[in-house]
Amino acid sequence: METKAGDPGAFAHFDLHRVPSPAFVVDEAALRRNLAILADVKARSGAKILCAMKAFSMWKVAPVIGEYLDGVCSSGLWESRLARDYYKGEIATYCAGYKEADMAEIVEISDHVIFNSPSQHTRFAAFLNDSVDVGLRLNPEHAEGEVAKYDPCSPGSRLGFPVSQLKPEHLEGVSGLHFHTLCEQDFEPLKRTWEALKPQIAPYFGQLRWLNFGGGHHITRADYQRDDLVAFIQQVRAETGLDVYLEPGEAIALDTGILIGELLDVFENGLPVGITDISATCHMPDVIEAPYRPAMLGELQDGPAVRLGGPSCLAGDIIGDYRLPVAAEAGARFAFLDQAHYSMVKTNTFNGVPLPSIWLWNSETDALECVRAFDWTEFRDRLS
Repeated sequence: METKAGDPGAFAHFDLHRVPSPAFVVDEAALRRNLAILADVKARSGAKILCAMKAFSMWKVAPVIGEYLDGVCSSGLWESRLARDYYKGEIATYCAGYKEADMAEIVEISDHVIFNSPSQHTRFAAFLNDSVDVGLRLNPEHAEGEVAKYDPCSPGSRLGFPVSQLKPEHLEGVSGLHFHTLCEQDFEPLKRTWEALKPQIAPYFGQLRWLNFGGGHHITRADYQRDDLVAFIQQVRAETGLDVYLEPGEAIALDTGILIGELLDVFENGLPVGITDISATCHMPDVIEAPYRPAMLGELQDGPAVRLGGPSCLAGDIIGDYRLPVAAEAGARFAFLDQAHYSMVKTNTFNGVPLPSIWLWNSETDALECVRAFDWTEFRDRLS
């Protein structure tokens, strides 16, 4: 299983006993550094950048995000409500399939409503008005994904209307086109996608107002080709005459948060096995779904490995094998890196496993605030 890279940053000096376990801790200073990079790309390229709430919707920092970006993109009614209540700027809503009961409110809240198919657009045309831009998501039918299950252009994909089926009548009343082909990738896959898609949509540029290049752009990663991205966006805007949007989510929260856990028990079963209060299935489901091995803060290069797993009864609730930086004994604390995005939004209470509390830290001022602590009623009230 591939280990996902993680930069400890200021967390290398954070006392893991300052908060209860398990806990997410997000560094506001690191978040601001990422946002400043995105704001620079935005200013130099002329693109508009929206925060993808599906990856990072910690609305406590919504005012911080509003200082740097143009708004947010949501994946349906509930995220759009959160955007309306707490975030600044534009709201672009895209859903693979809208429900009729939600459409009136979605249109009221959103600046852009992006449909997954012309048939959805046709079905809900009566809800639309001049206050909202209509977009259509396309499947460029050009695969760049490194993991098939996360590739929006894999065969039989449900995400986006196949561009080979696009007809002029499908764009009547449509202001913009959206596509999303990337997942944690750099600039070159975006360039290749555009080169494949551009000839098929060029005839429609004159009737559109914007293009949305979706998310998956790892813009804040140290080795990302940001100057190339800026030049590319400038070129696209000049050639098409259209506004360009980007919707990074992971790039906003990349390396800004950790998930702190504690060993509950250690025993031998062919190798040391450690039971933790962090559950892969409840707290980091991508570890099982992707799959991937999250990087550990301070993990040793040598020595015996401990197999870490959660407290649930699921046999596959395994995080991975790690060389711990502390003694493998009950009560020992550890932390996984780069957990602010996706992990926080995907947590669940399967098997009655408690949810991690959420903390906001500022590594520059050392201010530490508990944003949210959960109790057992979070489990109870979902099932009543």
